[in-house]
This record gives sequence, structure tokens and C-alpha cells, in this order.
Amino acid sequence: MKPRIAIVAPYPALKAEAEAVVADLGAHVTVYEGDLDDGVQAARQAVAGGVEVIISRGGTARLIARTLDIPVVEIKVTPFDILRCLAQLREYKGKIGIIGFSNVVYGCESIGAVLGMELKQIIIDSRDDAPGKIAAAAQAGIELVVGDAISIKQATRLGLKGVLITSGKEAIVQAIHDAENIAEVRISERERAELFRIIVNSSHDGIIAIDDAERITLFNPVAEKVFGIPAAAAVGAKIRDKIPNTNLPRILRQGGSEDGELQYVGEKVIVTQRFAIKVNGRVVGAVANFRDVTELQRLERLVRQKLHAKGLVARIRLADIIGESAALKGLIERARKFAAVDATVLIVGETGTGKEMLAQGIHNASHRANGPFVAVNCAALPENLLESELFGYAEGAFTGAKKGGKPGLFELAHGGTIFLDEISEMPLPLQSRLLRVLQEREVLRIGGDRIIPVDVRIIAASNRNLRNLVEKGLFRDDLYYRLHLLTLTAPPLRERKEDIPLLVRAFLRKHSHLNPLVSDIDSLAVQLLAEYEWPGNVRELENAIQRLIILSEEQIIGKAAVSALLEELQGGQTLPFRGKQQAAPSLADLEAQYIAAVLAEENNNKSRAAKRLGIDRSTLWRKLRGVEKSNNAVE
Repeated sequence: MKPRIAIVAPYPALKAEAEAVVADLGAHVTVYEGDLDDGVQAARQAVAGGVEVIISRGGTARLIARTLDIPVVEIKVTPFDILRCLAQLREYKGKIGIIGFSNVVYGCESIGAVLGMELKQIIIDSRDDAPGKIAAAAQAGIELVVGDAISIKQATRLGLKGVLITSGKEAIVQAIHDAENIAEVRISERERAELFRIIVNSSHDGIIAIDDAERITLFNPVAEKVFGIPAAAAVGAKIRDKIPNTNLPRILRQGGSEDGELQYVGEKVIVTQRFAIKVNGRVVGAVANFRDVTELQRLERLVRQKLHAKGLVARIRLADIIGESAALKGLIERARKFAAVDATVLIVGETGTGKEMLAQGIHNASHRANGPFVAVNCAALPENLLESELFGYAEGAFTGAKKGGKPGLFELAHGGTIFLDEISEMPLPLQSRLLRVLQEREVLRIGGDRIIPVDVRIIAASNRNLRNLVEKGLFRDDLYYRLHLLTLTAPPLRERKEDIPLLVRAFLRKHSHLNPLVSDIDSLAVQLLAEYEWPGNVRELENAIQRLIILSEEQIIGKAAVSALLEELQGGQTLPFRGKQQAAPSLADLEAQYIAAVLAEENNNKSRAAKRLGIDRSTLWRKLRGVEKSNNAVE
């Protein structure tokens, strides 16, 4: 361990005494000898070796402190040291001059009075004072001089007797203890300063500080990047010279704080906070920290893109749900209230009433909006596959298990929402595992032995009466009561027929790309659509509008086309196909053509195609297999 303390002894006896004390204490202290300039040279050598504190005495201590930028602890000359020195001179009958720097000899005349000795106190302010002061003392009849090393040297040169006031062990020990405390503080302060520097320089925020003279004292790397000014050029300069439109001087004057102000720096937008720095109630400076909002927006877009790529984003907001009926408005208002609390929500309603849209809207209106939204249809997967999808699996859990295992949908939904559609179709064994997630907020992967905590909001949906299923033993009652905390009932379309014209217009705009010829729909045709019962609800209505657009040969879809479609939906004749010379295709043919068109538009992405068609992936697969079998039969 390197010594952190050095003693510079002005005379040999003190060096020897100091070395003895250091040995007794076992202290990591280096001892040098050197008086005045030689002492400064010795101290400079010690500092170069990494010493934190210098210990010295008298004039040498003062000279080191003035010359070097390092703490200096003085070995104090105590009254006991002076008493010991004067006790040796009790037999001396002449005048005694006690001379030296004021920090050594001040107050010694009163000690002489106590001892019955005639003492003359002579104070010098610098070594240049010593020859003249001692010469004057000699003329005043003083023949013996007591003092520190400088005084004794000068007295000897003038032919006077000199007696050195030496420092005892106690003074050296005390000086070492004081120096150790100072060294600890210096090291601690340096560590804190380095920690502060790393924190400030590694911060993602820009940080600028000024003193009470409006001069920049801190300018971190982010500030350099935002303002295009090197810290070396900024620190020490007046803040307005570098940033003319700054408001930091206002904080200096007012002594308060400001939060969240937007500012423009070139093409960048920054949001700024400003605070006054106060010490003992007095404003001594101000600090501003700011963030480049354009960078935040870029990062948010990147995260959003990644979530979109994984299909883990809710695209629908409550405001996107179309309708002006009292039933729908009441539902949306209730959903908005449910979004504000972080509790499980159960959405019930017939097929096609927009339960997943409600779930996405609740997610986007909640504090979890920036988190993932994961949707899973519990009826679309067999039990073993649904279990591994929901809860994941550990490496080696079963034959063909992915190396390293696979996180389940609950893990992927961490910090967000998981939507369990058609929860009534979840097998009973999985219901018990879901109940544990609801109660404990943790999952265990299949074949795993590590509990994984998850922070997930669960929104479930069902088109069946769960209460009836509980009574039949097909659904766990404890899970039902857990899910039934907050319930929304999506009204069927027949109960909000006044919304049908709005929906028709919206679907016409949404799917206009399917047939660029079509631009509108006749009001009588809309009236016909509004009178139909729509057992498949909004989903069936949207599919019908898509078919009307695809099959239309007119710019405006008329009443006749709608009548034909409604007859087909009620079991009547099939719709005539576009093209007068062709035989009317079957409904299955139309459906196959429509599926093929949607698949082509979605680049054969079956997940997106199924969503557009209003069916799940498994249903789409069955329909595609049916088309393939039909084609094979024809061949």
C-alpha cells in the first residue's frame, strides 16, 4: 500500500522523533528532512509519489502550504513543548528572546511571567524578517534566543546563543491522526466526484449548470451533442454567450424551478427542467437537465415497430369503435372506466359483436398502453398446444422442444395485457393453471422448475353463458368468480340498428380497394341492410359489404344487389357473379375466390388474411383444405 501521508521535518531531531512515532504506530507514512525551500522540494517529491497530505512544522509548513496545492497539517508547538524548553533555562539570568512565527510563539510572554523569567516575544511574518528582528533583539540586550528552526539559524549567524523548541511525540501523533482523517476525506471526495462525473457523463439527459455569475460550470456530453459546443469551450464561459435563448439566468433571479418546457434547438425538440441550487437558503447557481424528444420519438417508433413485427400491439382505440346508439355509447363509457383500473375484465356477447375491439380499446386507454397486447383464441388450439402457447416450456420438456425453451404468451404479455378469447372453450385442467396466474401473478413453464413472475392484465371474452357452464360442471366456479369482477356485455347489432348506416359507410371506405369502380351505396340499399337481423352481427355485416364491393359492376351499389345478397343469407338464391356471359357460380366458388383475393393482397400471410375475413386461422385452414379437395375432385 502506497503511503498517503508524508512528514517533512525541518531539522534532524524532529525527523528522528517522527520516524520513531511512525514505527510505533505502524502507520503508512514517509518521513523526509528539509527546511524551508529544501522542505518544499521534499514535499513536491512526496506529492509526485501519490501522497495525499503533508505534515510539517513552523515556517516550513507555511511555505509548503503557499507553494503546493495540497493539504498541510502543521505539527503544532504546544505550551508543553515551550515549557519543556524553558525549564532547561531556569538558571539563566539574562533576557531571553522567544522568537518565531506567530503560530509558534504567540502568548509566550505570559508563560515567562509564570516561570519568573524575563521573556521578550519577537514575532516574524517571513524568513526575511528574521535577521533584522534578531539583530534588533541583540541590540536590546538579548543574548539567548529560543524559537523555531529559522530563528535559531539566524541567531547563530549573529553570534547569539540559540535553543530550539522541539515538538514532542504527542504533537506528532496528533498531526498524523489529523492527516489520516484529511486523507480519508480527500479520497472519499475524489471517489464521489468520479461517481458524479460518470453519472453526469453517462446520463441520457443533457445537463448544464451555472454559478451565481452565470458562468457555465458543467456541460455534459449530451449537452455537447445537442448544442454542438465542446465542453472545453463552454465551461467557464457566460451561458448567454453560448446559448443566447437560455432561461437559466431567470432561475438564478427567481430561485425557483421550471418543469417540462419544450424548446427548439435547430431541428431538435428538447423538453427541459430547471432548478435553482441553494446553499443555506442562498441561490448559488442553477442547473438544467433536458432530453432530446426527437430521439425519444425515434426510440418509441423502434419499439413500436418491433412490437408490430411480433403482432403484440393493440391497434384499436375505444374512439375507433363505430356507432352513436345509446347502447354502444353506454358500453364505451363503461369500458373507459374499466380501463382506468388494473383489474380483470370479462367481455360477453354474441359472435361478431366486436369483443376483441373492446379489449384492444381498454388496453390502449389504460396505463399499460405502451406495453404488449397479446391475443389468443382458446378454441383454436388443442389442449396440449394451448398449454405450451400460454405458459411456455423449458428445454427438454418434450420431444422436439426448442433448445433453450420458449416463453409463453403470459411472459410475452409482461407489462401489458393478454386477451383470452372464447375462454369458455378452455379445458378444465388449463383453467386451474389460469386461476393460479390470476391469484399468484406467476407462471411455471411446462417441464420447468423456476417460477416466473408476470405483471399482466387479463381480459377474457366469451360468446357462451359461463354461469350455465359452471352449473353443468364445464367451467370452474372459482375461475368464473375471478373473471366476473368487471363485466361488459357487447350488444348484438339487432339491438343497435341505428348504427348500421354508419358501419356500412365505414366498411365501404375501408374495403374500397377491393373494387376501385365502387364509390358509394344507395340509401335504399342501406335501409335494407339496416332492416336485416344480422345473426353474425358486425362481423357478418362487414363480410357482406366486402362481398357487395367485390361483386358490384356498378359505381353505386344498388338496392337490387343488396336484396339478392340478403336473400342468399336467408337461404335464397345465390348472387349473380360479375360478367353476364358466365354461369352463376356457387357460394363455395365465390367464397374460394374471395379468400384467394384476400390472401393475395396479404402476401399469403394467413394470420392477417384470417383477421380480415373475420375468422380464426384454424377455420381458414379448413376452408383452404376444402377448396383443395374440391379442386382435386374436379381434376
